[in-house]
Amino acid sequence: MVSKPPAGDPVQDAPQVAPPQHAAAGLPAVAQSLKIAQAQMGVRRTARTLLKVNQKDGFDCPGCAWPEADKRHVAEFCENGAKAVAEEATLRRVTPDFFAAHPVADLATRSGYWLGQQGRITHPMLLSEGAERYEAVSWERAFSIIAEELTALSSPDEALFYTSGRTSNEAAFLLQLFAREFGTNNLPDCSNMCHESSGSALNETIGIGKGSVSLEDLHQADLIVVAGQNPGTNHPRMLSALEKAKAAGARIISVNPLPEAGMERFKNPQTPQGMVKGAALNDLFLQIRIGGDQALFRLLNKLILETRGAVDEEFAREHTHGYEEFAAAAKAADWDETLAATGLTRAEIERALEMVLASERTIVCWAMGLTQHKHSVPTIREVVNFLLLRGNIGRPGAGVCPVRGHSNVQGDRTMGIFERPAPAFLDALDKEFGIVSPRHHGFDVVRSIQALRDGEAKVFFAMGGNFVGATPDTEVTEAAMRRARLTVHVSTKLNRSHVVTGTRALILPTLGRTDKDVQATGKQFVTVEDSMGLVHASRGNLPPASPHLLSEPAIVARMARAVLGAASTTPWEEFEQDYATIRDRIARVVPGFQDFNARLAANPGGFALPHAPRDERRFPTTTGKANFTAAPVEYPTVPEGRLLLQTLRSHDQYNTTIYGLDDRYRGIKGGRRVVLVHPEDAKALGLPDGAYTDLVSEWKDGSERRAPGFRVVHYPTARGCAAAYYPETNVLVPLESTADISNTPASKSVIVRLEQSQPA
Repeated sequence: MVSKPPAGDPVQDAPQVAPPQHAAAGLPAVAQSLKIAQAQMGVRRTARTLLKVNQKDGFDCPGCAWPEADKRHVAEFCENGAKAVAEEATLRRVTPDFFAAHPVADLATRSGYWLGQQGRITHPMLLSEGAERYEAVSWERAFSIIAEELTALSSPDEALFYTSGRTSNEAAFLLQLFAREFGTNNLPDCSNMCHESSGSALNETIGIGKGSVSLEDLHQADLIVVAGQNPGTNHPRMLSALEKAKAAGARIISVNPLPEAGMERFKNPQTPQGMVKGAALNDLFLQIRIGGDQALFRLLNKLILETRGAVDEEFAREHTHGYEEFAAAAKAADWDETLAATGLTRAEIERALEMVLASERTIVCWAMGLTQHKHSVPTIREVVNFLLLRGNIGRPGAGVCPVRGHSNVQGDRTMGIFERPAPAFLDALDKEFGIVSPRHHGFDVVRSIQALRDGEAKVFFAMGGNFVGATPDTEVTEAAMRRARLTVHVSTKLNRSHVVTGTRALILPTLGRTDKDVQATGKQFVTVEDSMGLVHASRGNLPPASPHLLSEPAIVARMARAVLGAASTTPWEEFEQDYATIRDRIARVVPGFQDFNARLAANPGGFALPHAPRDERRFPTTTGKANFTAAPVEYPTVPEGRLLLQTLRSHDQYNTTIYGLDDRYRGIKGGRRVVLVHPEDAKALGLPDGAYTDLVSEWKDGSERRAPGFRVVHYPTARGCAAAYYPETNVLVPLESTADISNTPASKSVIVRLEQSQPA
């Protein structure tokens, strides 16, 4: 039975708290998946839809970017994947009548959870200047409004074109082509907020900003280090790969400020034994202080250098550059400083070293816990140093594994969604389409917000996502967005970004991954690239949520025709009618996509893009070799009486999409405004479990930001550290608090003080 959306926002001022769990998945995950799916889709639609998730003839899960093996399970999805699919394939609808009943001022008071639960948007909607409500608008009128605003700009650089990781390769390629033909490289994307630090570090050190491993490599590894990542919630299907690696003899080290259920034990719902008993994953849990990872890897590197025979000297000599300078810096690493930075004991680090030295094939996986700090880029460079020392890049069972969090975020970057494109890419694009792309760099996410704030940008166009909900410094960001002349969001469902608008605003409803896409030449499919560089097709099978929806490629193509007019010789109409023609052009512009359509036809499971370091131990860096680096060790220091806060997801959450108000693995139920604090830290601050506190961040310029009414939960975090959910805590992250080089918001290391308050 399909349930109705909530009429009012649920009360969250008294969340229930139980002890955290010590195993992930199993029967509870299956039960929760089916419960949510049936509430959104009904029984028959649930079966029809979930059995097509991540199948070769089905659609790619709109959730995370974890890859699939060539041989698929019948149920090739996880609990949070089922939630993501259910929310998109829901039978609930947001019609023009809904907008007539809810002024924007009313919608602005609602939570992100409530907005998302209302269902799929059915019509293009316009919020006119001075209007209180969105009203239905024709597609023709919507595109004419966009054209009016864009062509009235003083410079193309006053426009911003943001891309979410859900966007297909085909739509992303068209969007960047349109933006550059229009005249700007202002192509911020969600990578700017997550793995930009990974790309910056990897491009410099190994010559390509992507991971170097496959699923098979994970299965063959001797040692897997999982750092700054919670696979049980954020990439649950990764647990199956870790389980298989363990069964083959691998050992696993988890490096994280919080213990996470998924890394303790995985109850695989695909097997009877897994459902009942499960498999222990962690061999060693290093409960590191927030931001101490660079110091840890630097000391491990020092210890490797001091161990006779531990360095792969032939690899270092033949394939690397900068070894001597790096070695000198590593040898200067200090035990006392490292113990202070990490909060670990000497015995724990020595145990980790034993496991490292016993491994001939090592992989390091990481996510936001490493990428969202001021010193994230040197931290990831140090991880690369760690792997290079023992030759662990470019051989089976070894390498770097940045785990992407959105299903095509990596593919969008491959397609050219980047504010700082490589000259070679622009040369190929210009040659193919007969255009002259701008060569000056555009704005990333943080710089885009600053441009809106300062009046340098006037039109904001978003292909998917929830920009306002995902970005830092909420009050600053929302004020900046309201300065725009026009905000446009290509969306399937409502979110906070639709109620924080420019002078005028458009919502353009689009097909989702689950929807059948039929154009003038027949049924279409799109493609995506997963976290390990495999490209494959995605085919929706459900009737669209409304006859008034357009696909993402169609929206870009029609917008381009409206804005560029007859002056453009790009075949936009042809691209809309037949996506194979887009792929033909991708094949001639983007390296690695030669014979794109033919390879998809010959390989239903997709194909792997070339990766020189992995495939041939060739490193396309400025030196022609893999680069050791030697940056000073950094780690956050916190004043007396303060804590270091990391923002994170709950288990009922995917990025800014809130599926529910529980965090089952951490023992939280019925509320999201909680802050996890070590009992000893809470005692020192005079905060009993259940007390309510305001979180107040302190920035180096003396400014403060406040998030009120958080329930204190005594929790086994690392000492001196705290954790709370985003987007509720994004307000605490200063816009200027970013990673060096990558400019990624430093959302994992926010200095806060806790001031006792009453429930919000």
